Amino acid sequence: MSFQKILLPIGAVLLVVAGYRFGGWAGVAFAVGALMLWLMLHFTRLMHILKRAADSPLGYVGSAVMLQAKLRPGMTLMHVVAMTRALGEAQSPPDSQPELFRWTDPSEASVTCEFHAGKLVRWDFRRPDATDPGSTTLPGLPPAP
Repeated sequence: MSFQKILLPIGAVLLVVAGYRFGGWAGVAFAVGALMLWLMLHFTRLMHILKRAADSPLGYVGSAVMLQAKLRPGMTLMHVVAMTRALGEAQSPPDSQPELFRWTDPSEASVTCEFHAGKLVRWDFRRPDATDPGSTTLPGLPPAP
């Protein structure tokens, strides 16, 4: 169990108790109001991230190379979804640990991320196979001999 799950409720209770000690019932109202504002800000951020992700295809990212360069261990799934602006394509069965999600760009390069308890543990970057020599030519250039 993470400390954040324990310390956050304890911190909220301590804030309300401190509000009562220093301001009476008005202090409690201020502390509860501050906690509600904090919760509403996080909820609003979550809704904006999910709204942007709903407008994109599942598992799509503009550039897999840039995504894998920005990834760091310990990032949350929500942070990765915010960076990609798309939900990842699930690669693991539902409700299983670790969770695997894949994002693919238009050139078929992909990043597969492994999350354990909602935190990024590792990722794998894959480029498409270039078995056809003519597939790597740019528009307007002659094919490779």
